[in-house]
Amino acid sequence: MANIREIARQAGVSVSTVSRVLNNHPYVSPDKREAVLKTIKELDYSPNINAVHLSRGKTNMVGVVLPTINHPYFSELLEGIAEEAIKHNTQLVLFQTGYREEKEFEALEQLRGHLIDGIIFASRAIPFNLLLKYKDDGPIVLCEDCDQDEFPSISIKHDKAFNMGLEYLISKGHDRIAICLGRLEGTNSQKRQKTYLKKMDMIGHDVDDEWIIGDCLDIQDGKKVMNRYLNMKEKPTAFLVGNDQVAAGLITEATKNGIAVPGNIAVLSFDNHPISEMMAITTIDIPTNQLGSDAFKAYINRSENNEYAQKVSLPFQLINRKSV
Repeated sequence: MANIREIARQAGVSVSTVSRVLNNHPYVSPDKREAVLKTIKELDYSPNINAVHLSRGKTNMVGVVLPTINHPYFSELLEGIAEEAIKHNTQLVLFQTGYREEKEFEALEQLRGHLIDGIIFASRAIPFNLLLKYKDDGPIVLCEDCDQDEFPSISIKHDKAFNMGLEYLISKGHDRIAICLGRLEGTNSQKRQKTYLKKMDMIGHDVDDEWIIGDCLDIQDGKKVMNRYLNMKEKPTAFLVGNDQVAAGLITEATKNGIAVPGNIAVLSFDNHPISEMMAITTIDIPTNQLGSDAFKAYINRSENNEYAQKVSLPFQLINRKSV
């Protein structure tokens, strides 16, 4: 197999020139670069990637940890990350975890072992105190609304966005409001639940335990919510739902059971994905693609500019349609 000395000899240049071409160094004359690239092609040379990584001290690969790819929120977030990664000639390594902590630890151990240069957590199950143990192993970026300064974080202000949704429902005459969240122990869900309980206390309305529903992630979960609603003794008049997929499932099942939306119940959700427009769901827009793009930019700032902690809060807005 050819090596860089053979390439240098055949191309009529020095070994250092070949090395600069392989590393895309700018200070190589066009004619020498062309000669080297031509020789590389003729000799069918392929560099030892591990050796290249070792010499550079980096892999140009970033891990993205997410529970699933098969969800519009995470796929749109990933698209934003990928678009920015391409601009920086960086490859992405995906860790689809299903919220299993051991899978998240696998990604972190790859960071510690220098197999990847950094990690972007789209969402996580691992406790924060355990994540802190990997703080010095490389850049870690969190796509969540967290109150810490150890890692860069990108998100909307979930408490303020949830409060916006609650106030809108209240302004429409609703005070019996149920909420549908994802993982109740998740950082964003905890902020939403805290905001909900505070607002319900402010308007002087007790909260039925059945009105706080967790593990709502997709359309099927939304259908299950409606089935739970049918069996509730104290029925809410409105649902504030964590994402459009769940809202779509809830409304679909409501229609099957002769329950009118918004005639009998109101539904307000989050994300503003295409399904919400198709089904005329009132929703709060979250710029998910931008969230992904900004997450990768935060990784770059941490790795290249050593900006250790950075918090970015993205804008959000209510999209008024026909489900409230």
